[in-house]
Amino acid sequence: MSDSPQANIAVVGLAVMGSNLARNLASREGNTVAVFNRSWSKTETLITEHPEAGLIAAKDYQELADSLTTPRTAIIMVQAGKGTDAVIDELTKVFEPGDIIVDGGNALFTDTIRREKAVRETGINFVGAGISGGEEGALNGPSIMPGGSDESWVTLGPILTSIAAVAEGEPCVTHVGHDGAGHFVKMIHNGIEYADMQLIAEAYDLIRRGTGKTPTEIADIFTEWNKGDLESYLIEITAEVLRQNDAETGKPLVDVILDQAGAKGTGAWTVKSALDLGIPVSGIAEAVFARSLSSKPAQRAAAADLPGPSTAWAVAPEDADAFVEDVRRALYASKIVAYSQGFDEIVAGAEEYGWNIQKGEIAKIWRGGCIIRARFLNRITDAYAENPELVALLTAPFFRDVLVEGQEAWRRVVVAATQSGIPAPAFSSSLAYYDGLRAERLPAALVQGQRDFFGAHTYKRVDKQGTFHTLWSGDRTEIEATDAH
Repeated sequence: MSDSPQANIAVVGLAVMGSNLARNLASREGNTVAVFNRSWSKTETLITEHPEAGLIAAKDYQELADSLTTPRTAIIMVQAGKGTDAVIDELTKVFEPGDIIVDGGNALFTDTIRREKAVRETGINFVGAGISGGEEGALNGPSIMPGGSDESWVTLGPILTSIAAVAEGEPCVTHVGHDGAGHFVKMIHNGIEYADMQLIAEAYDLIRRGTGKTPTEIADIFTEWNKGDLESYLIEITAEVLRQNDAETGKPLVDVILDQAGAKGTGAWTVKSALDLGIPVSGIAEAVFARSLSSKPAQRAAAADLPGPSTAWAVAPEDADAFVEDVRRALYASKIVAYSQGFDEIVAGAEEYGWNIQKGEIAKIWRGGCIIRARFLNRITDAYAENPELVALLTAPFFRDVLVEGQEAWRRVVVAATQSGIPAPAFSSSLAYYDGLRAERLPAALVQGQRDFFGAHTYKRVDKQGTFHTLWSGDRTEIEATDAH
């Protein structure tokens, strides 16, 4: 290695994501990349297999720091948790005030807030950056959601812009906000991803069980859907998955895969955070719970002989096309609910933590590189451009029209699922949310009455100002709550 600094960016952690990100950075004009991994063999393998990248290998943290021009900038790509804290500790020993440490992993945003506060005391900038797109995105262009200080963005912005995916001529990266904002938005992205995947799975299940179509035939349906309003990465890959046959058995691969879905926690984080913020994200929550239920084989086996519908259900052949179209409309409507709930949580998080998150910009950077990239994200950007104070995304004119046109089909699909005993929790909960929002009056009045009865929690009236409590024993006298305590 040369005695003088040569690299403008470093990557620490060279598993597949880190290695691909390092190669992506190195391929962009103006970047020279230093790399470090706790295990030297991984560093050596990367350097040997990709000499074209011109990577600068470091054997320890001091050597890494010495290889970097100032302000030194390093992106950490290690497993979230204690491993991240360990790398941060090592980097703060060799970095100086003004340098930048970026956590590019899937960290819980509250951990990022804690880390940023601690690192800031050293004078070093700490940035939590959500990076979406998986291994392919890391190599060819991800969607990037960085938080951090304005000072760090001056240096980091051009570097991240150089490697981000590009959608309609615009890089899929923006300075989301300070401290944990980037990882918070990435968490919401992943929550929406859970809902999107579950909705697609329910659509597949309903079509297959209702019409008897084969996975290949359903793949053709998804391919056709991908030419219209539902065009998205997840619809595209669903068609590919459904077309794949198992090399060993010759059966459709989807029939060979064990029906127990895994999870890495970001969906659950989204739901937990929504509960803390008081935001209903029922579509996302049901998607998380559906994965949990699928992974309870003992309970499922014990319940296998519980009764279902008394008569078998099937869509008549002449009605199959109409049913498939109903499912498409239900999928689109439910997808809108998932995004609307996700953006509700972004708004609430921004208010709670003091972040100035531009909602339309988030939709823009999700148009390319990330897992939930989809055609209709432009519609979200347009909706917030037209009305930045939009109280619920699904009430924007475009989405309202989609829901008006699709809600009858949506209801038919949910009814069919219920009558046939096919679980469709994401479809059903999304419709219930829609009906809850539009209801003129909810049974919450009774709930509040119950709360006042057993806990004197008080209530408000529709015809008077103030807060009231009823003395439920004796003559049921109502008094103003301020007089009751």
